[in-house]
Amino acid sequence: MAPVRYVQHPRALYSGSKLETDAKGLVVVAPESRSKISKDVEDYLPTWRKDEHYEPYKFHEYHDPALRADPSFSNLLAGAETKNISPKLGTEVKGVQLSQLTDAGKDELALLAHQRGVVVFRDQDFVSKGPEHFVDYIKYFGNPHIHPTSGRPKDVANIHVVLSGDTTEDPFTTRTNLVGFHSDVSYELQPTALSFLTVTNLPVGGGGDTVFLDSAEAYNRLSPLFREKLENLNAVHSAVEQANYSIVKGGVVRRHPVENAHPIVRTTPLGKKVLFVNKGFTRRIEGLKVEESDAILNFLFDHVAKSHDLQIRANWEKNTVVVFDNRVVNHSAILDFDTTESRLIARASAQGERPVHDLKDLNKPDESTLFEGPEYLGNKIADLKLA
Repeated sequence: MAPVRYVQHPRALYSGSKLETDAKGLVVVAPESRSKISKDVEDYLPTWRKDEHYEPYKFHEYHDPALRADPSFSNLLAGAETKNISPKLGTEVKGVQLSQLTDAGKDELALLAHQRGVVVFRDQDFVSKGPEHFVDYIKYFGNPHIHPTSGRPKDVANIHVVLSGDTTEDPFTTRTNLVGFHSDVSYELQPTALSFLTVTNLPVGGGGDTVFLDSAEAYNRLSPLFREKLENLNAVHSAVEQANYSIVKGGVVRRHPVENAHPIVRTTPLGKKVLFVNKGFTRRIEGLKVEESDAILNFLFDHVAKSHDLQIRANWEKNTVVVFDNRVVNHSAILDFDTTESRLIARASAQGERPVHDLKDLNKPDESTLFEGPEYLGNKIADLKLA
């Protein structure tokens, strides 16, 4: 039996949707559950192929498009209506069609997302243009990331899709809340930077917002002495538990899980310092004993989770696209909707730089660390097949 910590995730957090395997071996959403999704977004329904495997990502240089941007935003916001969601985090924009931006406008978009963390665009045509357009668009900002375990559209590997709800089970049978702040795939050697997120199927009864927190302000709130102590520490981010959970629920693992150490205080190419830890994937601090590491990390996790004055909620409407800089914010889905309904999200993300504390190390080559310990269930399954 798998360790308990891997199997107590509530089913509704992922999906109660019924699945089936088609004639070509592709795991797809069955017609009964598919019928609950809007017809115009069926191309975004998740699929899984058990024989889909990729090599771990290798280092590549990253050049931030925000560094090319005109800080006046004349190519992005001319004639647009903007409203700050909070003074330091989040801006809502109306009157801009992302698909029509010039390259200069895209550079400014990267800069605005970096400065504001989260930018909410209404009335976008992204979804209607299809998954292929979604990925082609993200390529301007960097290498599109392929998620190691999540669902993805049938013919497009670079979109992360999560279908949740469609269940009569109580999602809170084992948890009092389901908020899980994280920075996407922070375990990668080069985690994602600019991300485009949309909810393609909205719960009719409302709810299902996404909450974001400001990792730069979280760093600034710490005392100068504590910040100084954190400056020289690296923390290990791990993909192992995510891979194990996928194995336990019969899912896929497209790439062997990795663990990579990143600075707790990360400096982005534009010079912004952020607190780069998250409860989802950060496991331990290098060089410290277990109790010491746990004490510091648990304090930092509580610091960001409880500081509501660091946070905003992005409210979803049809054809809304949220652009966020995954380096400078954490986020979490909010499972407050009627989970007999379905919520379908799609995200495309560009890989960024290898996280560094000092910009003199920017684009310094490194290698990702494959996890080979006994905790990874995939190793045990492989051993059983060989026996």
